[in-house]
Amino acid sequence: MPALRTGLRSAVILLSGGLDSAVALYLAREQDYRLHALSFDYGQRHCRELKSAEAVADEAGAIWRAVKISLPWGGSALTDEKVAVPTPRPAEKMRQEIPVTYVPARNTIFLSFAASWAEVVGAGAIFIGANSIDFSGYPDCRPEYFEHFHELIRAGTRAGTLGRAPEIAAPLVNMTKADIVREGQRLGVPFEITWSCYRGGEAPCENCEACALRARGFEEAGIADPLVTRSVASR
Repeated sequence: MPALRTGLRSAVILLSGGLDSAVALYLAREQDYRLHALSFDYGQRHCRELKSAEAVADEAGAIWRAVKISLPWGGSALTDEKVAVPTPRPAEKMRQEIPVTYVPARNTIFLSFAASWAEVVGAGAIFIGANSIDFSGYPDCRPEYFEHFHELIRAGTRAGTLGRAPEIAAPLVNMTKADIVREGQRLGVPFEITWSCYRGGEAPCENCEACALRARGFEEAGIADPLVTRSVASR
């Protein structure tokens, strides 16, 4: 495990274990933040991504916390086994329709936990790997959402009243998936231990929207996805 970052500044990074959040973590690392990576077991369809989150945090030299919460009302294909994970939609539909994989208010819940931890460690930023270009159309992945959430922290926390509300850093929000892959390669992100597939399992299904977006990003970046390459080799 690399040595923990010991810079004076701290940041909390929401780390799902996927491609985007891993790149966001490494961007925070490049900026010499002391890294506090936060992941969630929220009753999602599988916990395979949590194994990746722990591994990525370890590689980056981050302090890692996994919080277990419950969203017992379902409302998403990711939290309700009765709702099937859909196959990929055309790009135009992704921009126009919110899919059944949307988890109601998920980023609001996660960012609230991150804001709490940020106050405790005195973090100056909360990083989230959200993207609003090559994404599944989730409303809580848009720039205006993060602007409003920062105002909430500023108005409703002790840090905010003291003028020290952490910034919401969404460095990937206006990047294409190919750009994110290229940035991850530049930063040395260990793509082979990240996980994007909605279905879990030993290898990516390569037939869900998350797999499709990831595959398109690597293809357009002209870079082989080492996770898929390794999975094929092991079959």
